Amino acid sequence: MVVILAVCVFALIKVRYLSSEQFQDRNVSSFHIAGYAVLWLAVWWIFFSRAFWRLRLVIVAVFLGLAGSLTAAFRIRGVTGDFMPVIETRWARRVTSPPAVGQPAVNLSSSDRPDFPQYLGPDRNGIIGGTAKLASDWERQPPQELWRQPIGPAWSGFAIVGNRAVTLEQRDDKEAVICLDVLTGRLLWEHVDLARFTNPLAGEGPRSTPSIVDGRVYTLGATGLLNCLALETGAPLWQRQMSTEAPQGLPEFGYASSPLVYDGKVFVCTGQTDGGSLFAYGVANGELIWRAGLRATSYSSPTLMTLGNVPQIVSFNMRFITAHDPTTGKVLWEAPWGRGQPQIAQPVVVGQDRLVFSSGYGVGCEMFQIKRGVDGQFSAERIWKTLNLKAKISNFVHRDGFLYGLDDGILTCLDVRDGSRRWKAGRYGHGQFLLLGDLMLLVAENGELWLLAPTPDAPNERTRFRVFNAKCWNPPALSGNILLLRTDREAACFRVPFASR
Repeated sequence: MVVILAVCVFALIKVRYLSSEQFQDRNVSSFHIAGYAVLWLAVWWIFFSRAFWRLRLVIVAVFLGLAGSLTAAFRIRGVTGDFMPVIETRWARRVTSPPAVGQPAVNLSSSDRPDFPQYLGPDRNGIIGGTAKLASDWERQPPQELWRQPIGPAWSGFAIVGNRAVTLEQRDDKEAVICLDVLTGRLLWEHVDLARFTNPLAGEGPRSTPSIVDGRVYTLGATGLLNCLALETGAPLWQRQMSTEAPQGLPEFGYASSPLVYDGKVFVCTGQTDGGSLFAYGVANGELIWRAGLRATSYSSPTLMTLGNVPQIVSFNMRFITAHDPTTGKVLWEAPWGRGQPQIAQPVVVGQDRLVFSSGYGVGCEMFQIKRGVDGQFSAERIWKTLNLKAKISNFVHRDGFLYGLDDGILTCLDVRDGSRRWKAGRYGHGQFLLLGDLMLLVAENGELWLLAPTPDAPNERTRFRVFNAKCWNPPALSGNILLLRTDREAACFRVPFASR
């Protein structure tokens, strides 16, 4: 027994503190070591210990009874971004029925706040413009909670236009698009489809965030249902089914592409295997305009960028980065990427015709220069590559020549010129954040809300407070001073303080 325990302790020390593995891989290896240790201890106790056989059998029976009791009382509800199990009681409350539709508290058609109409905000980059500045002293001016309520499972965020906030949720075997009154949380309308997705690691429910453009709501569910709904009433305008139109198989973790609307088309990434990676539908009636690309897609969302003075839809695929002409779908350029691991973080423009991409799973970060030759053909040239930023689930941003992001759950700052690290500090897990001027609103994976003022010299934590006691992978949404947050179980709305002018 002593030998088994000693070997186990040595192996754990080696894996946890002396290994060059990624943090998530160290966690997985630790569980394997612990499992083998329990197995070998059981073998030793039953067959090689000197205890009386009756005692051996009693101890085994007690152990099995305890294991059975724990299994009956608790369950694993997915994992964190570092592959740590999330454990809950089996009687934990779940949302299975919709709330009653309520009356709006204010005029829903207008608001003096700027909209947050899609994934990562107005420019789809996690940066909020404008002149308003957040107050940094939350002890003197704390955020005011306006409402809090249960919500069905999903990793979706909110899209906000006027005083309407739209998101997705799962209700047993139904997938729902819901519209809430921003200031009260009251349900204004809902659209429900018979669809359900779940995965033991990634959890249950939809993965994407709605897009709201010109009074229409575009959503993509985890099983591939693409809906276009009227923002005012939720009335269905048209629907397409990705699993039928792109029959390459349901992605392992579900469809996760947040729709992109541009030039009269709605773009979605779809397809787990090679053969049709980007689809373009007409916003008017959902007619398929084109499908293009030969690469298997992943879990990132299409991004509109202007490179070489040409608008392009950039798709961060499983093993390739691909750029398409928005009008025809023609592939303008491609670049190989990674080892086939999931891609989630959005690409970031960092200068004239320069892009940065990042993945977790030990892949890292690269900058590409997109060039256009005299023949009009595009090409992608790598400028630098580094392991200093491995954005697994979280997105990252660029400001004033520096990149800020979560490197396997730890906030870091890179110099965009060469990818060198300026600092790395603070384990926030695989959360999400928004950048507002020189301040950052960061929702940590453990449900804490942080306010930071990151510079190239330091993260400069200002304050924090706990919003949820649960895993939070959902992106935040900010409309003026109204902040909407959610997990896969609960949603909350806060009025955040702005600094006095």
